[in-house]
Amino acid sequence: MKSNLKNHIFVTTITLFTLLIISCSESKKDNTPWVALFDGSTLKGWNQKGGEANYTVKDGTIIGTTVHGTPNSFLATDKMYADFILELEYKVDSSMNSGIQIRSNSIPTYKNGRVHGYQIEIDPSKRAWSAGIYDESRRGWLNTLENNPEAQKAFKQNDWNHYRIEAIGDTIKTWINGVPAAYLIDDKTASGFIALQVHSIGKDKTEGTPIIWKNIRILTEDLDTYSTNSPLTPIITKNKLTVNEAKDNWELLWDGETTNGWRGARLDNFPEKGWEIKDGVLNVLASGGEESAAGGDIVTTELFGDFELKVDFKLTEGANSGIKYYVNTDLNKGPGSSIGLEYQILDDARHPDANQGNHEGSRTVASLYDLIQADPNKPINPIGEWNTAHIKSINNHVEHWLNGTKVLEYERKSPEYRKLVAESKYVKWPNFGESDEGHILLQDHGDHVSFKNIKIKRIKNQE
Repeated sequence: MKSNLKNHIFVTTITLFTLLIISCSESKKDNTPWVALFDGSTLKGWNQKGGEANYTVKDGTIIGTTVHGTPNSFLATDKMYADFILELEYKVDSSMNSGIQIRSNSIPTYKNGRVHGYQIEIDPSKRAWSAGIYDESRRGWLNTLENNPEAQKAFKQNDWNHYRIEAIGDTIKTWINGVPAAYLIDDKTASGFIALQVHSIGKDKTEGTPIIWKNIRILTEDLDTYSTNSPLTPIITKNKLTVNEAKDNWELLWDGETTNGWRGARLDNFPEKGWEIKDGVLNVLASGGEESAAGGDIVTTELFGDFELKVDFKLTEGANSGIKYYVNTDLNKGPGSSIGLEYQILDDARHPDANQGNHEGSRTVASLYDLIQADPNKPINPIGEWNTAHIKSINNHVEHWLNGTKVLEYERKSPEYRKLVAESKYVKWPNFGESDEGHILLQDHGDHVSFKNIKIKRIKNQE
């Protein structure tokens, strides 16, 4: 009788234990509505960009192998993705560097189609920055991992590693093998393709070295339900220098919070009206479209000679403004704007100025105002979205860039330049645009235009 009771108790215990295991297993079942990006047997839905590395499919994995004499290669999704949660696994040779591109693009006007955008790093080196965030072919490192030793230690050498990447709005968060790695707030690019990188290799590296990916899946709906909190302090790029910019001697020309370093073009101090600083954005406010009639133009308190300047700007519908350089505020004490060379900011489709001027098209966005038209195929983002102006002036050679694309160039003080001035409204100003140094100016043209990430690099005379 006791033996039967013991057997009954034993059987019951085993049964309960089994049910408990099954229950726990069911409770851990992932009911997330993942969508596979890789079907496990073909490269359907993917296309190759950049270099000529080899991508093949084997045993439910994508294998990328290195090839000599080719730039970085990318196996990119055919579809573009904005907000998403992405998970995948990869195994990489310890000698390789690689990455996962997200919100990336390839357009003909940008470095002849070069792939550019956010990269979630794969780094098996001693540096161990895997799951850090790099800006491929643009700004370089955005979120490094030297201050996150737990994430650095989470990488598994010569084994499978798991990434979770959340890109929602202006926020990108990453995890490596369940460990929080990066937390970035940056709004440079809102959408693009996802791509698997095979890095270029030098002649001293072995050709055919592999990196392998599997279980690539994505979520694009109900992201708030499935997003994960990160304990990390976010890295915010707005009005900050990136790692590479700081190393390359860039400076913030506006701190994002105060009026330090700026004054009214005709004032000793910053204008009391017409301009607004809000949420890290410098706004010139609408006042009816008249030039310099409200707060007026603002200029740097410093003078600059040779330089590189970057400014993010955002237009409202029908708006007009400009970025001027080599400005002399002692010229033109009367009505209107201060005098200097101008990188035009304009809603070409809606503002009449786009069809005016002595030189055809020279008053369109990114043009040298009233003198030289910017390339009509320039890459301009829609009204209400941010664009990046980049001006280079070195040894009198000047270039205007828009969103990473060079749209015009000219030589200050050259006979060709002086002929253009002689045929323009600037002819009445002797030696217009030929000063060796001057102020940087943001124009008040009576329309609402926004600025941020204003940065400058002083160039030492190279003659």
